[in-house]
Amino acid sequence: MSAIARSFTRSAFRNPSIQLRRGGHAEGYNQPTGYLFGEKPLPAGAKRVKEDWEPMFFYGFMGSMVFGTAVIYYKPDTNVHTWAYREAKARMEARGEPVEYKKQE
Repeated sequence: MSAIARSFTRSAFRNPSIQLRRGGHAEGYNQPTGYLFGEKPLPAGAKRVKEDWEPMFFYGFMGSMVFGTAVIYYKPDTNVHTWAYREAKARMEARGEPVEYKKQE
């Protein structure tokens, strides 16, 4: 290996300012304040100002839930029992047999 290649491969190990440092001993969590989500209650008559991402998240989430519900509700029936019932009904009609069963008394 050439001297230039060695200098590029080992340069990060020699220079501590380039090395990636992980970990640390900084404070890792917010102290509890007693308020929900850390927001102080608003004075009477004041309205909460929403952040920019909140309406987009709300309408995007609710829109996808409505769309997903409609897709699940209107999806085609692919159950094997439904297929077998339709197939048996078609074969019985082709043979001329009665498809509906009569009540016995």
